[in-house]
Amino acid sequence: MTNTNTNTNTNTNTNIITTQLTGDIINNIAVISALNVDDLAIGQHQFWFNVATNALNQDQHLPVWVFKGQQAGKKVMITAGIHGDELNGILTAQQLARQLQNTEICGCVIIVPAINLSGIIHHHRDFYGADQDLSTVNLNRYFPGNNQGNAAERYLAKLWHHLLLPNADIAIDLHTQTTGTCYPLYVFADFRVESALTIARLMTPDAILNDPGDQGVLETVWNQHGVSAITVEVGSGKITQPELITRAVAGVMQIITHQQQLAAMMIEPCAIEASNISSIRADIGGLTLANVEMLTSVKKDDVIATQYDLFGNIIKHYTAPCDGTVLSHNTDALRDAGALIVRLIHD
Repeated sequence: MTNTNTNTNTNTNTNIITTQLTGDIINNIAVISALNVDDLAIGQHQFWFNVATNALNQDQHLPVWVFKGQQAGKKVMITAGIHGDELNGILTAQQLARQLQNTEICGCVIIVPAINLSGIIHHHRDFYGADQDLSTVNLNRYFPGNNQGNAAERYLAKLWHHLLLPNADIAIDLHTQTTGTCYPLYVFADFRVESALTIARLMTPDAILNDPGDQGVLETVWNQHGVSAITVEVGSGKITQPELITRAVAGVMQIITHQQQLAAMMIEPCAIEASNISSIRADIGGLTLANVEMLTSVKKDDVIATQYDLFGNIIKHYTAPCDGTVLSHNTDALRDAGALIVRLIHD
């Protein structure tokens, strides 16, 4: 199929593209190879975004929702499923889409609820390809991708340049903790970006970490391109948590509702805002039970976990390296050496 439109013009961030329909239809939904929401009529739209082909030359399609309000406003981009085992993020994006179907909004909300198709189908956080030299890849270390790179990098480059970057003024990336560990409703935000801290507080989370960013992480790349961005952790990997999902949806709706006033808003800090985390990891393998609960305070040298061998004998106690609040702990007792046991947030 040939595209119906071609790229035109430029702005400060990227080439301005037009929405490109491939001419294909899947389950009565049009397939696109590029999106510019400015092209679209007011209302609700569903598309399949043709992001790549697999090793069998079969097209891979990502679902995309667009909600375009009658009144002008910002473009709010919501992504989920970069890690395939983080289903609460995907479920949050889907619940948000259902709510927006009956909500009048200003501006435009774009939802991409399931980015890492191969990881989702494998019940795994990483991207899977057929290249034996590549093995698996953590997609959230390789943004904005590379259209001359490996399969994962090319996948991200198409996603970034043809779907994400042209359609965002504000970005919210939905995640959870990795399978076998848990988080509360927790937000990463770069405190140097005032609007990012504001939208983080509008999420009304349990904790916010001052996050200056790591190379290749989507939130970091958004901020580098002038898009105010946060990463939202919605609980545990592979464990459905409706209460946290509902809270996350409510937080995102607050951001959508107040998008025009962000620069002037003064939002109360959340209960825990800090710049440091300490991760206590297993020194040896063993069955490990956390002795602490989520969001409880601990003192330096408190016993926070106990590890057992296969006979059930205690082989090690783990203690807190500093005063702090429990931000994460293992929910899967089986811990390899180096695996996370407890994570503390602290000043």
